[in-house]
Amino acid sequence: MQKPNNYDNVSTGDFTPITAGGHHLIIKKVEESQTKTGKDMIIVAFDMAAGDSQPNYISKLFADDIRPDKKWPRTGRQYIVVTDSDGNTSRSFKSFITCVEKSNNGFVTRWGDAFAAQFKGKRIGGVFGLVENEYNGKVTKRCELRWFCADDKADSAAIPQAKLLPNSNTVVNAPTASAGQIDGFLSIPDGIDEEIPF
Repeated sequence: MQKPNNYDNVSTGDFTPITAGGHHLIIKKVEESQTKTGKDMIIVAFDMAAGDSQPNYISKLFADDIRPDKKWPRTGRQYIVVTDSDGNTSRSFKSFITCVEKSNNGFVTRWGDAFAAQFKGKRIGGVFGLVENEYNGKVTKRCELRWFCADDKADSAAIPQAKLLPNSNTVVNAPTASAGQIDGFLSIPDGIDEEIPF
């Protein structure tokens, strides 16, 4: 047999999860959009910055994706609704803007045209924690961005409490401060035949 095309560049499926706790991030892109109900929102695409404990983590996931219609991984995107149910600025939107301004010396948000473009390449911190989701009747568990923080607060950020589904049977080991991660293993329910999607 001859060596197949691109053999040396194909990932072997080894997967290292994101560690829980604070990370230094770089904003790759911000896009203005709307929710299904017509509310304004922004979509923030980010990656782990150089100097983080897992630099370029999202870029590597993207590069290893062999699907022809691949998109920036969900792990590296955050959807932020601009206003709350009363029509006022949402806390998550204000927090994002404030964290970018605190993380980039001299940066002041400019409103109006080209609003989204000004954030590309800016630094920000992010706090990650275990989140349990259900999709098509299957439960998944992964470490996701829980909220943004100022970049200088990332190293001292506490690991957030796991966000579990109601009636969850997941057992979360108490994280150690030095480890910066939760257990390191995912609990896979019995009877699931599909592979981890990385």
